[in-house]
Parts: sequence; C-alpha cells; structure tokens
Amino acid sequence: MSSMGITQIAAVMGSCVAGGAYLPIMSDEALIVDKTGSIFLAGSYLVKAAIGESIDNETLGGATTHCEISGVTDYKASDDKDALDKIKNIFDKIGDFEKAGFNRKESVAPSLDPEELFGTLPRKRSDQYDMMDIIKRMIDADTFEEYKSGYGQTIVTGYARIDGWAVGIVANQRKIVKTKKGEMQFGGVIYSDSADKATRFIANCNQKKIPLVFLQDVTGFMVGSKSEHGGIIKDGAKMVNAVSNSVVPKFTVVVGNSYGAGNYAMCGKAYDPRLIVAWPSAELAVMSGISAAKVLMQIEKASLEKSGEKLSEADEKALFDKIKNRYDDQVSPYYAAARLWTDAIIDPRDTRKWISMGIEAANHAPIEKDFNLGVIQT
Repeated sequence: MSSMGITQIAAVMGSCVAGGAYLPIMSDEALIVDKTGSIFLAGSYLVKAAIGESIDNETLGGATTHCEISGVTDYKASDDKDALDKIKNIFDKIGDFEKAGFNRKESVAPSLDPEELFGTLPRKRSDQYDMMDIIKRMIDADTFEEYKSGYGQTIVTGYARIDGWAVGIVANQRKIVKTKKGEMQFGGVIYSDSADKATRFIANCNQKKIPLVFLQDVTGFMVGSKSEHGGIIKDGAKMVNAVSNSVVPKFTVVVGNSYGAGNYAMCGKAYDPRLIVAWPSAELAVMSGISAAKVLMQIEKASLEKSGEKLSEADEKALFDKIKNRYDDQVSPYYAAARLWTDAIIDPRDTRKWISMGIEAANHAPIEKDFNLGVIQT
C-alpha cells in the first residue's frame, strides 16, 4: 500500500509484541502513547527467561525508549487524544493527488516577529543558538509538528505551514544537545542518527506530496574513528540519496555555515532545489577559513620537517593568516552568488515570501516522476 502512495499512520496505544511489533513500524509514520504504548520483540518476562536480563517493559520498549534512543517511533503522544490530534495534523498537510497542486490554507502570521530575525543569530559563527527561534519567525503560528523530536537532535525535522502552504522543514540545530545515552553532540554537525532521521522524513514528504524547505547552518558530518566505525558514510549517503531523488519541490535557505558534505546533504545547488537563497550571514565553502588554514598548515609543516626544515613561529603565523584570509574572501555569500552557486542574497525578513513564491510557481508544474530511492546500504 505504501508503494502505491497510500499513506499509512500507526498509533501505538497499547502493547505491540513479537510479529505485532513490525506492523506499526512498517507504516509510513508511527506514534506511541507515553506510559501506555510499548513495542518489543519479547516482553520483560521472556527476556529474563531467554537471556537472563532483568528489565521493566517501559525501559525495554516504552515511548521514551523508542522516541529518544532507538528512533523506532516518530512521535511521542501524552495520551490517546494527543495521539489522535497528531494524526489529524499529519493528514491535514497531505497534498492533493487528484491535481497538480500542493496543500494550502489561509495564511497566518508567525507567532514570533520576523523583524527579530536580525537579532537571532549570534555575532560569532561558532556560538550556539536554537534553530527553533528562527523557524518560529518563518512559519505560520502554531503549525509546527515536530518529527522524531527526541532523536537525532542535531537536525530538526517537522511539518508546518509557510504563508498557508504545507511544508516539510529540515533544519540544522545549532545548540549542543545531550542524548539519552549521555553523549554530547555538537550543534551544526550531522551525526548518524540525525542523518537517518532526515532520510526517513524526506521520504515521508515525498510520499505525501509536501514541498521540502532546508535551513542550512551546517559545518559537515561528524568525523573521527567512532563515527567512521559507526557507519557515518553509509548514513550520510542515505540522506544524500533521499535528497537527490526527491520529486517534490525543494527550497534551500543558507542561514549561516554551509560547509563540505553538509552542503550536499542539506540540498545544496548540486541537488537541484527550485530556489537556493542565502542570508547575508551565510558562508559557503568546503570548510571554514580557520579549518582550512589549520589543515594546510599541518600539511606544510609535515612536508618541511621531512626535508629537515622548520618553520619559525613568525613564518607559521604569516602562512596561517595568508591561507585564512584567502579562504575568508571566498566563503562570502556574495562570492557564491556571483558564481551562481546561489540564486539570490535575500533579506532574512523576506524568507517567507521567497518560499511562498517558489511553491506558488512549482504548483503549476505537475510531479511526473515517482519517488524511488533505488538501492541504498541500510
């Protein structure tokens, strides 16, 4: 049914065990009610009998476990009524398959003043902030329905409306978050769990004919042995695959940083967004000026040391400054726009207007291709 484009939403209000555990998770999206819903292949008694582990059912497969640790379910509801309301909100934004058009209702002003967007970003690019402060100044008031809010938290995903149009938002979260496993994750970095979440969300938007809006402030994917051994390349490839094969209109806004493979995954120019615009605060590059200068300095020093030479502190600083200054000139949004890497540099307060205008134009072009991810490594 899913492959035929028939949307399926599952609400887990009680216990789903063994083979029954697969049924809700084979749906397009799954909700679970806190304290009353549970999903596991074997309950606590069978786990104790089979492997000797003592654990309660809530910790084994309750709502918090599956929304914040395993990522099995997509939404946590406080009670049955909340679960039903969330289902209504999800179905409310599905596109009309009988026409070319996308779902639109009467426009509502944002809950927070768009004029305040100028004071939302921190002065230093490395400082943290909450991307929701930007989202709430772009979207129609009280329309945001966050997808997998407790999982993969360095990317924010959710359904909303912009000037009445139903949209799916994929945005880099720029504040440091702590996972339920006790790990600290840096804002603006894409981790395996956040890439996995974004992939599923992008697929859902294609399934439901909802345009995608990407808000970029990304320094790239997480690096290091732990990430590599955990399959960050595989998870990142899944996300890039979903972005590149999307058939719904895509709109990209470069709010802050846009570095390296993060640019690709968040729908950079190469992945054919209908519009890609930048704020004056944007930077687009393979890496930041500081990172590039540090890397090239290490290479230069290693090369000289091999030949028996050594850079003095003054020479080191001069070389570092030279490399950094060159990169700083080239990461400017004006440098990118001059080379058509972006379509325009816009006033942040006009972001709603640009996205609405883009969907209005896309609304006249029927989607003629089915969404198909092809073969991907899972």
